[in-house]
Amino acid sequence: MGMKQPFEKVVEEHGGTVLRVCRAVVGPDEAEDAWSETFLAALKAYPRLDDGANVEAWLVTIAHRKAIDVLRARKRQPVPVGDVPESPTALGVPGDGDGDLWQAVGALPEKQRQAVAYHYIAGLAYAEIAEILGGTTDAARRAAADGVKNLRKNYPARPRKERHREHFT
Repeated sequence: MGMKQPFEKVVEEHGGTVLRVCRAVVGPDEAEDAWSETFLAALKAYPRLDDGANVEAWLVTIAHRKAIDVLRARKRQPVPVGDVPESPTALGVPGDGDGDLWQAVGALPEKQRQAVAYHYIAGLAYAEIAEILGGTTDAARRAAADGVKNLRKNYPARPRKERHREHFT
């Protein structure tokens, strides 16, 4: 039985990926809250995590649950009007100038957005995505493929060869 690395190292190593996943799933305005909630929950559970566990997949699973909590809470809250919202920070958004891409990702149906985020941003395998979302590996693969297809159709801002995975890395 090996020793786990200090939790600070876990945050340092996986914090950026978790923030990008949160941004893709809940949007830039609530991503930092979901990120914080993810790592608070992870800190409590970390001592019980198996030494051989895939820490990144574990964190993305927690982030998924926290993102769902944020989305549910958002549906219950009234929408403020009359005030101009603050500009979202570029922290954690790859390619700061790709606001249109992130808007297109945010417009995807929920399962597609999550599958795209978990596969292309977090780099999780479809089997891991299926565990997080519930369903089969094929369904996770299909949701990601449909999400990318929708992005290609709805995000024609750049020539196709430039619209590639590097926008998500």
